[in-house]
Amino acid sequence: MVTDQQVRRLMMLIPQEETLSLAAAKAGMDEKTARKYRSLGHLPSEVAGAHTWRTRHDPFGCVWEEVEGYLTLNPGLQAKTLFAHLQRCYPGQFSDGQLRSLQRHVRLWRAIKGPAQEVFFAQVHHPGQLSQSDFTCMNTLGVTLGGCPFDHLIYHFVLTYSNWESGSICFSESFESFSAGLQGALWELGGVPVAHQTDRLSAALHKVGHPERFTAAYRALLSHYGLEGRAIGAACPNQNGDVEQRHYRFKQALDQQLMLRGSRAFDTRKEYEGFLRALFVQLNKGRQDRFAEELALLRPLPAKSLLACKPFCVKVGPGSTIRILHNTYSVPSRLIRHQVQVRVFAQHLEVWLGTTCVARLPRLRGENRHLIQYPHIIDWLVRKPGAFENYRYRADLFPTSRFRQAYDSLHQRHSPQKADKAYLHLLHLAAKEGQTSVENALILLLDSQCPIDAQAVEALVGQHCGTPPVVQVSVCQVDLHCYDALLKGREVAA
Repeated sequence: MVTDQQVRRLMMLIPQEETLSLAAAKAGMDEKTARKYRSLGHLPSEVAGAHTWRTRHDPFGCVWEEVEGYLTLNPGLQAKTLFAHLQRCYPGQFSDGQLRSLQRHVRLWRAIKGPAQEVFFAQVHHPGQLSQSDFTCMNTLGVTLGGCPFDHLIYHFVLTYSNWESGSICFSESFESFSAGLQGALWELGGVPVAHQTDRLSAALHKVGHPERFTAAYRALLSHYGLEGRAIGAACPNQNGDVEQRHYRFKQALDQQLMLRGSRAFDTRKEYEGFLRALFVQLNKGRQDRFAEELALLRPLPAKSLLACKPFCVKVGPGSTIRILHNTYSVPSRLIRHQVQVRVFAQHLEVWLGTTCVARLPRLRGENRHLIQYPHIIDWLVRKPGAFENYRYRADLFPTSRFRQAYDSLHQRHSPQKADKAYLHLLHLAAKEGQTSVENALILLLDSQCPIDAQAVEALVGQHCGTPPVVQVSVCQVDLHCYDALLKGREVAA
């Protein structure tokens, strides 16, 4: 079969050679074939007829009308589902190896007769106009802090023109995390674009049907920075395509950097945050030209940032506790019956009485959890030791495993009432002298198997006992020859 390349070579050789037969020989074809294409003046591909006939029998020809009826009624049906249906209706007629043929038939039908597919329209991005942000889960990367899995999210901010990006660690898609992340990115950027676009975050958008599209807190945040708020349609992540694509690219780059590092374990969160910051700087280095265009068009930042928190006014209950966002926290007992303002940040809470911050508490994740700190209530608990046995939040009053061991040891040697009273005295001592000092004393007594009592602990704390020395553990090298001897013994016995 003559190819287009051969005919092109023939046409080039005809003026150069003395005879047609010589030109045909050099082009690799017969003289009669050369004469034919010389007179036609067209390439073989231009004169070849369309291939409209089948080279083998269509195994689905007898049932195609039935299949087409299903597809017309429900275009979303998969070829695999239809093939399984045909195998049930016509036993023995279709083998598993024919599935691919039916898939080609269905694919061709969809291209010719199927419904129109969604069209994605490429957009032109302008410098300094639009930014996008979203949260992405990082748990699949297997990062650990201090030997424990570190489950977290990244708030991811991207400029759509230059793809300049930044991010911050957070633990929930709350408004506090969103506000802190957005403001941190804007101040790192050094300016404000015209608009900011998010997906349908419940922290920023009301549900469909609400008279206001954005929440009051988000509107205040946009107004403070002079941003135009935009949101994508429901179930349309492609409309936030820039940041969605950067999620994938960023996590891929982070995974590669962790491989180069040789470990996914970090000692502290600060070390991990520094690692992320270095990666963002590295990724942004290749975008300096387009970023410079954006930077020149950004609007100035306001005089100061907003507090990324949600305020609550609550009254401290008689149990010296407050309930915030379905979780319970203890506060100093002197605040009982006072009205306090609680500022809920992304990762901590601040309790304010008037213009004074009286407590700072770590924020609990989830709902129906509790955080009771014994220094807040121990003064009154030692006066009412009988309340300890059935106290609702008693589990929170064992700050470390050493305190729990001391409590169990006291119960082995004393009656329950006396043991509870002695343990509360230890907690009271920890609140006054410091938990570390009391814990070190407990370690010394437990390791030396001395009886635990309040007087002994108080005496050790008074001596300012230091941290117990770390026990050096040495593991001897295992001699593997003994396993060889064991295997040989088995062979002999067999």
